[in-house]
Amino acid sequence: MISAADTLRRIESFEPTREERKSRELILTLLEHSEKPFSRHQFEPGHITCSAVILDPGRGRTLLMYHHRFRRWLLPGGHVEETDVSLEETARRETIEETTVQVARTIGLVGVDVHGIPARKHKREPFHLHHDLIFAFEAASDAIAPTEEAPQVVWCQTAELAQYDLPLNVKQALERAGFPLA
Repeated sequence: MISAADTLRRIESFEPTREERKSRELILTLLEHSEKPFSRHQFEPGHITCSAVILDPGRGRTLLMYHHRFRRWLLPGGHVEETDVSLEETARRETIEETTVQVARTIGLVGVDVHGIPARKHKREPFHLHHDLIFAFEAASDAIAPTEEAPQVVWCQTAELAQYDLPLNVKQALERAGFPLA
């Protein structure tokens, strides 16, 4: 079981960029004051999710997916499951489910971001916040494939990043993971 206290200590030691400071503060507050910070059914004030920066074996490309619900290019990731033994495992599992990539090595925590998720009336989910922890990994191979959740997946080189209109937090996580942005 993932420990809120261990996660709290980990986030306390994470050095945020200026843009990440507020997200780090919100994540710390969630971990300090919430009974179920990892439950996808806790909508107030939200819950922890995990995303992944995946670098190809040569570290010259990064993996992006087209998110079926948000209709934009993002990092793979998702909700913590009760069977996950660590937050890195959450990011790894979600990435494999969404892109079929195999992970060879964990690089570490490379970003934090709190963002809003629109309501889904058919699933009885109100608007809520995802308190996202972004981990970086190195892929075991170049093999990837689209899935129902990610109908398009690509390996992206630095020169191609602009065409995917990635949010600032993703660019910062890529840079922290060692992916060259320029």
